[in-house]
Parts: sequence; C-alpha cells; structure tokens
Amino acid sequence: MVHPRTTVEDIEELSSLLQVPLVAGTINRGSDVLGGGMVVNDWSAFVGLDTTSTEISVVESIFKLGSRQHHQQQECNLRIDFL
Repeated sequence: MVHPRTTVEDIEELSSLLQVPLVAGTINRGSDVLGGGMVVNDWSAFVGLDTTSTEISVVESIFKLGSRQHHQQQECNLRIDFL
C-alpha cells in the first residue's frame, strides 16, 4: 500500500522492482500518512480509531487478511518449514 498521491508510473515501477502488487490508499478516515495509522503482519492488521470500514476492507483485501483458508495454509507451511 502506498501514498494515495503516488503516480501510476511510480506505482508500476515500485511494483516491478519489489516484485509485489501495490495499491494506493488511505487510512484513518482519509489520512495519507499510512505508517502513522496502520501496522500489518501476516495474520492481522491494527489500524487507528478513525479508520472507516471501507479502508479496513481495502487493507484486508490487499494483505489477504480474514481468510480462514489462507491462514490455515500459512500455518501448515510454517509447520513444514520448522520440520
């Protein structure tokens, strides 16, 4: 997730360099300071109190959170890695 005013060209360039899909967005009811209102890991996201349900939905879809099957697959992969 990148700053909402990031140009399409910059998003495409960053995406190709990092080899991950990127999306522009906001958090905390339109704040463009993403790092000040959101912490995300593989299993959950923590957002500021002013974050709207639409913003939460976008975060969930970008980071593939809330999918039970996805989490079970990740846990299985972690177990295999430890063994």
